[in-house]
Amino acid sequence: MLKAIFIALAVLLLAVSVNSTIAPFFVVDERERAIKLFLGEIEEEEYGPGLHFKWPFANTIHKFDSRVLNIDAEAGTVLTSEKKRVIVDSFVKWRIAKPTQYFKATGGDLRRAELILSQFLSKGMKDAIGKRTITDVIYGERLAIMREVAVAADKQTKQSELGVEILDVRIKKVELPDEVRQSVFSRMEQERAKVARDLRSKGRETAAGIRADADRQRSIMLAEAYNESQQIRGEADAEAAGVYAGAYGKDPEFYGLYRSLNAYKTTFSGANDVLLIKPDSQFFKYFNGTEPQ
Repeated sequence: MLKAIFIALAVLLLAVSVNSTIAPFFVVDERERAIKLFLGEIEEEEYGPGLHFKWPFANTIHKFDSRVLNIDAEAGTVLTSEKKRVIVDSFVKWRIAKPTQYFKATGGDLRRAELILSQFLSKGMKDAIGKRTITDVIYGERLAIMREVAVAADKQTKQSELGVEILDVRIKKVELPDEVRQSVFSRMEQERAKVARDLRSKGRETAAGIRADADRQRSIMLAEAYNESQQIRGEADAEAAGVYAGAYGKDPEFYGLYRSLNAYKTTFSGANDVLLIKPDSQFFKYFNGTEPQ
């Protein structure tokens, strides 16, 4: 029983001492990093999560958030390469990479770090947008601008030994001042109209080529069909001539009668057809009983 009471009191004393300035222990959360100072000088550069020892009164502990942090920058006016003003609203994601450098550069003051990073972001944004047109900034090269600003800002933090790392820069919104909005929209409309005209011109050129090719293929097909029909017609005429010749050779008199009847049928096909000819003409030899000469 006494042992259980002693253990409970020890646990309670430890819990109280961990959160006390005079306690010989301190706790670092898994979302934190910490450094230890001895009489104002850095003694240990970084502590990870866990329970750690310190000397009461002599050691001071500074803890820093190790998670990804966010700075929502104020919307600012930036000039493009055409000296046109645009209003850019952006934010940056960053984290404390080296707690000792961060403490030396900022004294552990988060507001000071955010101010410095905002200045780096502003400079990077001005440099990136300053060499691009309004059209590029609005919809043409936004991703490239964000990557360029992130790289430039991260480079500045390393040169300044700020102890932080820039993870990402994002442009939330790009707006145009009222005095330039209409002119920019007009220019964009003209550019889109030019692109549309070019596309229509290419479309007409392609259509003309397709029609010309179709006409050429049609002409070739018609010529081939005509040649084939002429060949078939010639073969049929030759075959018919052979049939006629064979029939004529077997019975010339009947063949003559057959040809005359066809001629009569063709000549007198209409109700008002009239033929002026002598009765003893060779044409009517089968009507008047004359012998062929």
